Amino acid sequence: MTPHTTTSREHWLDARRDLLAAEKDLTRRADEIARLRRQLPWVRVEKDYVFEGPDGAVSLADLFGGRSQLIVQQFMLAPDWEAGCKSCSYMADHTDGMLAHLAARDTAMVAISRAPLAEITRFHRRMGWAFPWVSSYGNDFNFDYGVSFTPEQVAAGEPKYNFGKPAFRDELPGVSVFAKDELGQVFHTYSTYGRGVEVMMGTYRMLDLTPKGRDEAGGHPMAWVRYHDSYEPQSAKAASCCASRA
Repeated sequence: MTPHTTTSREHWLDARRDLLAAEKDLTRRADEIARLRRQLPWVRVEKDYVFEGPDGAVSLADLFGGRSQLIVQQFMLAPDWEAGCKSCSYMADHTDGMLAHLAARDTAMVAISRAPLAEITRFHRRMGWAFPWVSSYGNDFNFDYGVSFTPEQVAAGEPKYNFGKPAFRDELPGVSVFAKDELGQVFHTYSTYGRGVEVMMGTYRMLDLTPKGRDEAGGHPMAWVRYHDSYEPQSAKAASCCASRA
């Protein structure tokens, strides 16, 4: 841990009040961005996407589950992968606890991946998740909503990922939002990519409160992330540390 200065409680309170002013400013700016986000125009979804779910074929409208809003985690799990992306899994670890609260606010949430349903189901069970997860295998959904790219598109640098940068691989993360009106018409209202998907990573928000923070200096920022069933137990880490000092 990086050494920090120490001070009296009185001086700490002064410094904390200064930081609080900056935090309040950030909160107000975040509220303003949320307001601008809600004002984005909507785009009607013209394609009839058909997904494969545990109970058979479902449409995009079906995924709303009777609600008017739908959040989609575009989960990186391609047809030839043995397991889902570690970072997408880290995101998904935060989902189950949100579902009841989202439902109370007229919002459904689902993960969508290009892998066949059998591969999704196998990994879903391994991770012990409960959130709904469907397969877009055979349709263009993940391509149309900016997270999947053909090898030719990656080589050509078109289309762009995150509204600007060339896609650097064929599968990338995203979160997209849809709305359904009284007539059953579905609209795309919002998508976020790159670091925008941190909106799902509550663990990061907790780590941001600590002295070490995310502790990701140097290298890939999420290199430390593992599947939640693959972290080394803390007791084993302590034993390994003691052994290395013997």
